[in-house]
Amino acid sequence: MKRSPTLFACAVVAGLAIAIATPAMAALAPGAKAPDFTTRGATAGKIATVNLKAALKKGPVVLYFFPAAFTPGCSAEARAFAEAIPAFTKAGATVIGMSADPVDVLADFSAKDCAGKFQVASAGPQVIAGYDVALGRTMTGRDGQPRAITTRTSYVITPEGIIYYAHNDMSYADHVRNTLDAVKRYRATAP
Repeated sequence: MKRSPTLFACAVVAGLAIAIATPAMAALAPGAKAPDFTTRGATAGKIATVNLKAALKKGPVVLYFFPAAFTPGCSAEARAFAEAIPAFTKAGATVIGMSADPVDVLADFSAKDCAGKFQVASAGPQVIAGYDVALGRTMTGRDGQPRAITTRTSYVITPEGIIYYAHNDMSYADHVRNTLDAVKRYRATAP
């Protein structure tokens, strides 16, 4: 059977249009094992160790990656998560924010934009690779040094360390609502 080059070209263009119009999917799909990590982070300006396995002992974890502290979208997202912490707590979930920012910047961010209500942690190259959240570019930090930045990706991770829900969208607008809804769905079906 001979294929029409015009028909093939139309199919390729249509496929590209769908791919461009569809938001990128998070690298770790539901059902995948969430990589464990231990790193440094802060809550209310106080630096401490952050460990995923320890957080999962309390229940599901909302792990959200954001590009950079003190940028407009990341500040708005952090404030939205801070306002929703009572609802996450009621649903039995812990929220942890992560970016490639250095810990001293995150300590300041945790006190200001996160209102001291949840941990934010520094995602090093191994965590960024493990969750496949590298944005593929760098930016200059407040210290004048270039650093990697991450995609805006939110995960809900079950206490067993399994990805239950993933949302990848550079707009911060739906991350809080979507992850809270996913936590509630998980709790309604969890043993």
